[in-house]
Amino acid sequence: MFTGIIEELGTIRAIRRGKHSAVLSIGADAVLSDLKIGDSVAVNGVCLTAASVDGSGFTADVMHETLNRSSLGVLTSGDPVNLERAMPASGRFGGHIVSGHIDGTGQIRAVRRDDNAVWYTIGAEAKVLRYVVEKGSIAIDGISLTVASVDRETFSVSLIPHTAEHTILGKKRPGAIVNLEADIIGKYVEALLRPREKPQKESKLTKEFLLRNGF
Repeated sequence: MFTGIIEELGTIRAIRRGKHSAVLSIGADAVLSDLKIGDSVAVNGVCLTAASVDGSGFTADVMHETLNRSSLGVLTSGDPVNLERAMPASGRFGGHIVSGHIDGTGQIRAVRRDDNAVWYTIGAEAKVLRYVVEKGSIAIDGISLTVASVDRETFSVSLIPHTAEHTILGKKRPGAIVNLEADIIGKYVEALLRPREKPQKESKLTKEFLLRNGF
């Protein structure tokens, strides 16, 4: 589990692409302090597992489903990425519950400055927007942000200078693709309220039963 508070900007050192998969080599510093093979790291909001760790970075495997659901497939060597380690039990919950399981991608429609803040308007599919509520939380490229407004096709968030400076979102412009993860609480509530289909009882009416009873 993550909180959406980015620890540092890493750099894609190399990408080894397979037919439907990839291996990312990511340069990092702060997240390496206690990172071990098998640990989880959110890369642009996508939960990945450290497959190897060295003095200047780590590698992670990316499977077909992840490439289809996220923007990791369009990364190239030299690209900066948001990094966050899984939250320790003793850590502060600075953002909101972020699982690292992307619901889909969105596209930045507009960027405008408002004094010291920067507003981003992001277009998204209905399957994601259904969970986006005004003043609720959403993770954009792994960053925990508050939704300022939402309509049928877009939603808007506002970045403070620190977030714009220390994450990749502050460098993105209209047309850029971002990873989106809606607040998991809404998805659980929806699942609990949705009526489940009752399992059909297996019929005891068989050919043998009919023959025994004169049919």
